[in-house]
Amino acid sequence: MLRVGLLLTPLVLVGLIPVSGITAEDSDAKALFEKRCSLCHPTSRPLGKTKSSEEWEKTVMRMKGYAGGRISDKDANIITVYLGEIRGK
Repeated sequence: MLRVGLLLTPLVLVGLIPVSGITAEDSDAKALFEKRCSLCHPTSRPLGKTKSSEEWEKTVMRMKGYAGGRISDKDANIITVYLGEIRGK
């Protein structure tokens, strides 16, 4: 029984390894991205793009301007980092 437990332990731990550098904390970033960005367009729109971090920053700041104060500077920064992680060049 102990042998089976030792063999399965690495498999369980593999599920804890972040994918593409995204951590558990980023689930909050994902939720923020979905909440803020879906105010104006489907989230599939930005998720269909691949950009550098600098390009994402320009895009998010432009979208922030369109959002009429509904996206704070802090939110924009979190969204920029999130998009850079999951859809960066």
